Amino acid sequence: MSLLKAQDFHLSLYDAAPLFLNPAMTGLVDGKMRAHAQYRNQWNSVAYKPYTTALVSFDMPKGKWGFGGQVTNMRAGIGNYNVFQALGSVAYAVPLDKNRFHNLSLGLQAGFTQKRMEYQVFTFDNQWSTKDGGSFDKGLGNNENFNSQVQFQEAVNAGLLYFYSKQQSRINPFIGLSAFNLTQPKESFVGGNNRLPMRLYGHAGVRVNVSELLYFIPKVLVYKQANIVQQTYALDGGYYFKGEKFYALAGYVFRVNDASVGYIGFKKDNYIMKVGYDFNTSSLRGTTKTRGAFEISLTWLGKKGKNQEVKNCPRL
Repeated sequence: MSLLKAQDFHLSLYDAAPLFLNPAMTGLVDGKMRAHAQYRNQWNSVAYKPYTTALVSFDMPKGKWGFGGQVTNMRAGIGNYNVFQALGSVAYAVPLDKNRFHNLSLGLQAGFTQKRMEYQVFTFDNQWSTKDGGSFDKGLGNNENFNSQVQFQEAVNAGLLYFYSKQQSRINPFIGLSAFNLTQPKESFVGGNNRLPMRLYGHAGVRVNVSELLYFIPKVLVYKQANIVQQTYALDGGYYFKGEKFYALAGYVFRVNDASVGYIGFKKDNYIMKVGYDFNTSSLRGTTKTRGAFEISLTWLGKKGKNQEVKNCPRL
């Protein structure tokens, strides 16, 4: 028996999907509500069936509370390994000073995960037949002990976030911590005692308002799962075109020993759209020819009242 190691699915435009990054971001919306959709297609250059991730979420503020939910479906490989997850999310944000500039938000998510695998389409070494020149014969026993092709797990996540929200400030810093798979549920298709390791995120950044029209956000994300530690550094930028009344967005994300990601996008009225591409920089780049993943995100904000044309507030 061989030991295999893996880690959870991830997104390159990681903070485009706020509930995926940190439950404490639930309801932190400059408006009545927020709806978000995101799609990722990875390893199309080398895989017969590439890895795909589709995500939709919805959240809204209610006083100091935030409520929302997220549904994610992830699919990978020739065995149609599929992970479906549904989460409810709640957060509570409190100001730390009388001016309500310094804020702390605490969040919790709970739901379930369904994992499914079609092991019947796999072939194994002991199904190799030398007949007629040699081929795999699925009619031969594979000597594998699959208990089931479907399993359910509980999913519990938590997070906290500090952010500085003064509208006309030159800088708006933020820092957050989040933890996923808190109960470390048992997962095995063959009756083993495997536990899903906890996944920890630490993320921070600062929005630098260069002028009323231009801003930058340098930021960092570090996540850990079991013995895997991944560092991600990024720079976002936005420029507001007064005549057309929209923001042009662009950014660069660097995952150490993994990928370089570029994206472009726009923010117009209630909509934010981003399109990014991963250029593979890992040891697999010779095979992939640096081709990694395509990703797109779309966010809709339900605004309250009349919009200001330019608003300096932290984009977490």
